[in-house]
Amino acid sequence: MRKALIILAQNGYQDHEYEGTRKGLEDAGFEMVIAAKEQEACRGKFDGKVEADIALRDVQITDYDRVAFIGGPGAAAYASDADALKVANDAYRADMPLGAICIAPTILAKAHILDGKRATVWNPSTSSGQVSTEPTPSQILETYGAQYTGEEVTVDGKIVTGNGPDVAEEFGRTLASL
Repeated sequence: MRKALIILAQNGYQDHEYEGTRKGLEDAGFEMVIAAKEQEACRGKFDGKVEADIALRDVQITDYDRVAFIGGPGAAAYASDADALKVANDAYRADMPLGAICIAPTILAKAHILDGKRATVWNPSTSSGQVSTEPTPSQILETYGAQYTGEEVTVDGKIVTGNGPDVAEEFGRTLASL
Protein backbone atom coordinates (compact mmCIF):
# COMPACT_ATOMS: atom_id res chain seq x y z
CA MET A 1 0.00 0.00 0.00
CA ARG A 2 1.33 3.43 -0.94
CA LYS A 3 1.52 5.93 1.92
CA ALA A 4 0.88 9.66 1.91
CA LEU A 5 2.12 11.86 4.73
CA ILE A 6 -0.30 14.69 5.45
CA ILE A 7 1.10 17.47 7.62
CA LEU A 8 -1.35 19.44 9.74
CA ALA A 9 -0.87 22.42 12.00
CA GLN A 10 -1.29 21.42 15.63
CA ASN A 11 -3.85 24.21 16.00
CA GLY A 12 -5.67 25.86 13.12
CA TYR A 13 -5.35 23.51 10.16
CA GLN A 14 -7.91 24.09 7.40
CA ASP A 15 -10.48 21.32 7.87
CA HIS A 16 -11.88 21.39 4.32
CA GLU A 17 -8.41 21.30 2.76
CA TYR A 18 -7.49 18.31 4.90
CA GLU A 19 -10.72 16.45 4.09
CA GLY A 20 -10.55 17.17 0.34
CA THR A 21 -6.86 16.34 0.04
CA ARG A 22 -7.36 13.16 2.03
CA LYS A 23 -10.30 12.11 -0.19
CA GLY A 24 -8.30 12.76 -3.37
CA LEU A 25 -5.41 10.64 -2.09
CA GLU A 26 -7.57 7.86 -0.60
CA ASP A 27 -9.57 7.56 -3.82
CA ALA A 28 -6.25 6.88 -5.57
CA GLY A 29 -5.44 4.09 -3.09
CA PHE A 30 -3.14 5.86 -0.65
CA GLU A 31 -2.99 5.07 3.05
CA MET A 32 -2.80 8.23 5.17
CA VAL A 33 -0.32 9.05 7.93
CA ILE A 34 -0.88 12.33 9.77
CA ALA A 35 2.08 14.35 11.05
CA ALA A 36 2.13 17.48 13.20
CA LYS A 37 4.60 19.28 15.42
CA GLU A 38 3.72 16.83 18.21
CA GLN A 39 2.13 13.38 18.16
CA GLU A 40 -1.13 14.54 19.72
CA ALA A 41 -4.50 15.97 18.74
CA CYS A 42 -4.65 18.58 15.99
CA ARG A 43 -7.48 21.11 16.05
CA GLY A 44 -8.96 22.49 12.87
CA LYS A 45 -10.02 26.05 12.13
CA PHE A 46 -13.61 24.77 11.95
CA ASP A 47 -13.40 22.59 15.09
CA GLY A 48 -12.20 19.41 13.38
CA LYS A 49 -10.01 17.11 15.44
CA VAL A 50 -7.45 14.67 14.06
CA GLU A 51 -4.85 12.68 16.00
CA ALA A 52 -1.33 13.01 14.63
CA ASP A 53 0.25 9.60 14.03
CA ILE A 54 3.79 10.97 14.17
CA ALA A 55 5.69 14.08 15.26
CA LEU A 56 7.48 15.95 12.47
CA ARG A 57 10.87 15.41 14.14
CA ASP A 58 10.36 11.63 13.85
CA VAL A 59 9.43 11.51 10.15
CA GLN A 60 11.61 9.26 7.99
CA ILE A 61 10.81 10.43 4.48
CA THR A 62 11.63 7.04 2.92
CA ASP A 63 8.52 5.62 4.66
CA TYR A 64 6.23 7.64 2.35
CA ASP A 65 5.35 8.02 -1.31
CA ARG A 66 3.78 11.50 -1.15
CA VAL A 67 3.92 14.48 1.22
CA ALA A 68 1.23 17.16 1.53
CA PHE A 69 1.28 20.27 3.70
CA ILE A 70 -2.25 21.45 4.55
CA GLY A 71 -2.97 25.13 5.03
CA GLY A 72 -4.99 27.08 7.53
CA PRO A 73 -4.03 29.84 9.95
CA GLY A 74 -1.85 27.52 12.04
CA ALA A 75 0.20 26.32 9.07
CA ALA A 76 2.09 29.61 8.73
CA ALA A 77 4.20 28.68 11.77
CA TYR A 78 5.74 25.80 9.79
CA ALA A 79 7.42 28.28 7.42
CA SER A 80 9.95 28.92 10.20
CA ASP A 81 9.90 25.46 11.82
CA ALA A 82 13.13 23.49 11.38
CA ASP A 83 11.38 20.08 11.47
CA ALA A 84 8.80 21.09 8.84
CA LEU A 85 11.46 22.60 6.58
CA LYS A 86 13.56 19.42 6.94
CA VAL A 87 10.62 17.20 5.94
CA ALA A 88 9.96 19.42 2.90
CA ASN A 89 13.62 19.36 1.87
CA ASP A 90 13.97 15.61 2.46
CA ALA A 91 10.93 14.94 0.23
CA TYR A 92 12.26 17.26 -2.46
CA ARG A 93 15.74 15.72 -2.41
CA ALA A 94 14.16 12.25 -2.61
CA ASP A 95 12.41 13.41 -5.83
CA MET A 96 9.08 12.57 -4.19
CA PRO A 97 5.77 14.17 -5.19
CA LEU A 98 5.34 17.05 -2.76
CA GLY A 99 2.33 19.29 -2.32
CA ALA A 100 1.20 22.32 -0.36
CA ILE A 101 -2.17 24.07 -0.33
CA CYS A 102 -3.51 27.44 0.85
CA ILE A 103 -0.84 29.28 2.89
CA ALA A 104 1.39 26.17 3.01
CA PRO A 105 3.25 26.87 -0.27
CA THR A 106 5.07 29.56 1.74
CA ILE A 107 6.62 26.67 3.70
CA LEU A 108 8.03 25.23 0.45
CA ALA A 109 9.21 28.71 -0.56
CA LYS A 110 11.05 29.26 2.72
CA ALA A 111 12.56 25.78 2.38
CA HIS A 112 14.05 27.10 -0.91
CA ILE A 113 12.22 24.42 -2.90
CA LEU A 114 10.23 26.76 -5.15
CA ASP A 115 13.18 28.75 -6.53
CA GLY A 116 12.68 28.84 -10.30
CA LYS A 117 9.39 26.90 -10.07
CA ARG A 118 5.82 27.80 -10.97
CA ALA A 119 3.51 27.80 -7.93
CA THR A 120 0.25 29.13 -6.57
CA VAL A 121 -0.84 30.08 -3.06
CA TRP A 122 -3.85 31.50 -1.24
CA ASN A 123 -3.89 35.28 -1.14
CA PRO A 124 -6.13 37.17 1.28
CA SER A 125 -8.86 39.27 -0.24
CA THR A 126 -7.91 42.91 -0.60
CA SER A 127 -11.55 43.96 -0.80
CA SER A 128 -11.62 44.87 2.91
CA GLY A 129 -9.87 48.12 2.09
CA GLN A 130 -7.32 47.56 4.84
CA VAL A 131 -3.71 48.17 3.95
CA SER A 132 -1.17 45.72 5.33
CA THR A 133 2.57 46.20 5.59
CA GLU A 134 3.03 42.41 5.71
CA PRO A 135 3.95 40.71 2.43
CA THR A 136 1.16 38.68 0.83
CA PRO A 137 1.69 34.93 0.42
CA SER A 138 2.27 35.44 -3.33
CA GLN A 139 4.93 38.06 -2.55
CA ILE A 140 6.62 35.58 -0.19
CA LEU A 141 6.72 33.00 -3.00
CA GLU A 142 8.22 35.54 -5.39
CA THR A 143 10.76 36.70 -2.78
CA TYR A 144 12.02 33.10 -2.63
CA GLY A 145 12.28 32.81 -6.41
CA ALA A 146 8.95 31.20 -7.35
CA GLN A 147 6.90 32.29 -10.34
CA TYR A 148 3.43 32.94 -8.89
CA THR A 149 0.77 31.69 -11.31
CA GLY A 150 -2.49 32.69 -9.62
CA GLU A 151 -3.94 29.36 -10.78
CA GLU A 152 -6.17 27.19 -8.58
CA VAL A 153 -3.74 24.25 -8.83
CA THR A 154 -0.24 24.47 -10.31
CA VAL A 155 2.10 21.57 -11.09
CA ASP A 156 5.81 22.05 -11.73
CA GLY A 157 7.66 18.77 -11.99
CA LYS A 158 6.78 16.76 -8.88
CA ILE A 159 5.56 19.79 -6.92
CA VAL A 160 1.86 20.62 -6.76
CA THR A 161 0.47 23.73 -5.10
CA GLY A 162 -3.16 24.69 -4.53
CA ASN A 163 -4.77 27.97 -3.56
CA GLY A 164 -7.40 26.91 -1.02
CA PRO A 165 -10.24 24.74 0.22
CA ASP A 166 -12.35 24.90 -2.95
CA VAL A 167 -9.69 22.95 -4.88
CA ALA A 168 -8.59 20.58 -2.10
CA GLU A 169 -9.95 17.42 -3.69
CA GLU A 170 -8.46 18.33 -7.09
CA PHE A 171 -5.17 19.12 -5.29
CA GLY A 172 -5.23 15.66 -3.64
CA ARG A 173 -6.04 13.88 -6.92
CA THR A 174 -3.29 15.80 -8.71
CA LEU A 175 -0.74 14.96 -6.02
CA ALA A 176 -1.80 11.30 -6.19
CA SER A 177 -1.36 11.24 -9.98
CA LEU A 178 2.25 12.48 -10.01
